[in-house]
Amino acid sequence: MLVGTWNLENLYRPGGLFGPRDRPAYDTKLAALAAVITELDPDLLGLQEIGEPVALADLAGLLDGEWHTAVSAHPDPRGIRVGFLSRTPLRPLADTTAFPDPLRPVQTDDTGRTAQAAGRGLLAVATEGVSVAVAHLKSKLLTYPVNRFQPHDEGERARYGAYALQRRAAEATALRALADALLGGDGRERDVVVLGDLNDEVQAATTQILLGPPGSEAGTGGFDRPDLGDGARLWNVAPFIPAGQRYSRVRSGRRELIDHVLLSHRLVHRVTAAGTGLPGETAPRLPSVEGDPAGRRDAPGSDHAPVWVRIG
Repeated sequence: MLVGTWNLENLYRPGGLFGPRDRPAYDTKLAALAAVITELDPDLLGLQEIGEPVALADLAGLLDGEWHTAVSAHPDPRGIRVGFLSRTPLRPLADTTAFPDPLRPVQTDDTGRTAQAAGRGLLAVATEGVSVAVAHLKSKLLTYPVNRFQPHDEGERARYGAYALQRRAAEATALRALADALLGGDGRERDVVVLGDLNDEVQAATTQILLGPPGSEAGTGGFDRPDLGDGARLWNVAPFIPAGQRYSRVRSGRRELIDHVLLSHRLVHRVTAAGTGLPGETAPRLPSVEGDPAGRRDAPGSDHAPVWVRIG
């Protein structure tokens, strides 16, 4: 079984504010995405930046065989949301934006406005005995008042960086709460996958929130030693990815692994391979992105590489 996550980068039909400007650019983008999915050949793929469910249907229509889709009903203000593409039928389990009690709303700007829920839906489904949750956490890309991408001064940059970090941490906490519900404290027996664009790297505090009880990380001496935390713990598959492939986006020339797959106890001990990009690639070939997300609206493919794991 191959499971992965992929940010499709503004999957909209043409003619809107965010997707390709015309039909030829849209068709080129779809063809590039479909070629990657065909070669990757996943059983289940968690997706981010689905701008329109009909665009995901267009993409699925380019793939061979029968595919099943699920899309969150909770887009962000730009209209993007998470979803799934699967070879097997999907049974919905949850689609939520709620922060768990007693977590309180977090400040989002200088006016004191607060976010009382995640900006995009956290979607969970079941298929073939596996429960899977997908998320797209708050971006590190900072947006300032009046849709500016540059701050007036360094004080404003610092404040809005803190607001974004607080939102991402709250969203990670909400995702961990959803993972707790899927695990039910029984990750030794329940097969659970949590994946998505977490918008930060492996050792970031927000990413670490998702792991649960500390200890037993892959690559440490405790990995093969059972302990009381195994039922609630999740393992990031990043250590299984070859070092030269350990990135899923390139920002201003710097490689980042910000898309992640986490597995419950029984699944992580069945991993046979993991990677980014396509199996067999030495390293993903990605463009370097900058601060303006509109700069690539007509670009084919995606600015992210898929992150995948093969489970035996």
